Amino acid sequence: MSRTIVALDFSSKEEVVSFLEAFDHPIYVKIGMELTYACGLDVIQTVKKMGHHIFLDLKLHDIPNTVKGGMKNLAGLGVDIVNVHAAGGIAMMKAAMEGLKIGADGKRPLCIAVTQLTSTSKEAMNEELGIPGEVMDCVIRYAKNAKAAGLDGVVCSVHEAKAIHEACGDDFLTVTPGIRLAEDSKDDQKRVATPAYAKEQGCDYIVVGRSITKSADPKATYERIEGMMK
Repeated sequence: MSRTIVALDFSSKEEVVSFLEAFDHPIYVKIGMELTYACGLDVIQTVKKMGHHIFLDLKLHDIPNTVKGGMKNLAGLGVDIVNVHAAGGIAMMKAAMEGLKIGADGKRPLCIAVTQLTSTSKEAMNEELGIPGEVMDCVIRYAKNAKAAGLDGVVCSVHEAKAIHEACGDDFLTVTPGIRLAEDSKDDQKRVATPAYAKEQGCDYIVVGRSITKSADPKATYERIEGMMK
């Protein structure tokens, strides 16, 4: 199984199909808000028919009953990973898991919780969100809450993955966005790192977007990054 999840940050189904046609084997992809809002959930079936694994990144965050109902519907789409915002609290995350009842095939999507966005700095967290302390302290608290709620792991920065594994166990998944090749721009993310550093920190999965999708040779760049994670 690939440890590199490619963020399909496109705005049309045609762009997605064109991009994925370059790959002659299954890869892990992330379908987020941009693509879902542009194409609807039908794009999931398009990607599934091409044989790829899907992390559906919609970050549910609402009252527990609403999240439970939302997850019940998402569970039937055949995706591999779904997520919620850990800031919604333990009751909401437990409700998400209740919605993800094991289907007829005996499987359910993995469910992970977003801790703090990799675009969030300490200053923004303290001053704008009103959360005191260090980002790491908040992330660890959220990760522990996610584990208590029965989730499979969290979305976090590479820089927090090792501490999360120490706090929650090696089998608690860390999915880490904000990955850039050394020569690439950080763009709008603050807590970023290279694939090699992600491997050193014990990240289970890395999410890579523009470094691959904007590459002159996406498949070659993907394989280069995947090789760094092995």
